[in-house]
Amino acid sequence: MLKKTSIYLDEELDQSLARKAAEEGITKAELIRRSLEGVVAKPKRPKPKGIGIIKGGPPDLGRNAEKYLYETGFGEG
Repeated sequence: MLKKTSIYLDEELDQSLARKAAEEGITKAELIRRSLEGVVAKPKRPKPKGIGIIKGGPPDLGRNAEKYLYETGFGEG
């Protein structure tokens, strides 16, 4: 069973949806449904495994990165 939902679109987006739907031979509603299904079905990106990549360095680098960058002059003109 489908549930009706209303959204507001600016004219340009509405026209783009109409063109894309026509190209694919489907309704705008079907194009929107497929697009939304793709968004909600997309798996979460895995978190990078950054622990242990750098050997050496200060043990508090993660907590005090700004301090260490300042000390090196990083970002100074």
